Amino acid sequence: MRRTLAATAALSLALVVSACGSDSDTDAGASTPATSSAAPTSASPSASESAAASADIVDTAVAAGGFTTLATALEAAGLVETLKGEGPYTVFAPTDEAFTALPDGTLDDLLADPQGALTDVLTYHVVPGKVMAADVATMDGQEVETVNGEKLTIGVDGDTVTLTDTSGGEVTVTQTDIEATNGVIHVIDGVLVPKG
Repeated sequence: MRRTLAATAALSLALVVSACGSDSDTDAGASTPATSSAAPTSASPSASESAAASADIVDTAVAAGGFTTLATALEAAGLVETLKGEGPYTVFAPTDEAFTALPDGTLDDLLADPQGALTDVLTYHVVPGKVMAADVATMDGQEVETVNGEKLTIGVDGDTVTLTDTSGGEVTVTQTDIEATNGVIHVIDGVLVPKG
């Protein structure tokens, strides 16, 4: 599973880079879209989040609070060790409230199928590479491929960044650039659901 996810991540990264048409490299050696000085929906991380930059994505999310359901789901799907790996990864992290807003029974159904539907949904929230808020400032209308293999469409309207999933659902990025040792977390107000 871990090798498959890593191979998928590498392939997805190549597709993201070619789709975005960028040759720039990040600190970690992964390519990302052209950057801009604007940082849509950027929020300054709190002192605890800044200190968490010395932790991996999973530990950073747990320390930030508000991601208990996500942490439980990652553990159930066996993805904790993967997201503690080298990366870099960009994770769009739904809050506990976002999971609560799912239709009744949806979360229970996902948790009942950890290696199937749950893994599909969780890997749909991960993009290979470290993509900071400034990277998406000029990406309005562009698609990025997730580790899941499905695409997300980015919407940029002033300081508001949205992600539209292949099911037609739209979520808003509410906080950005929570850095971790192996990538970055952006907080979203909904759960992304792949069509497939």
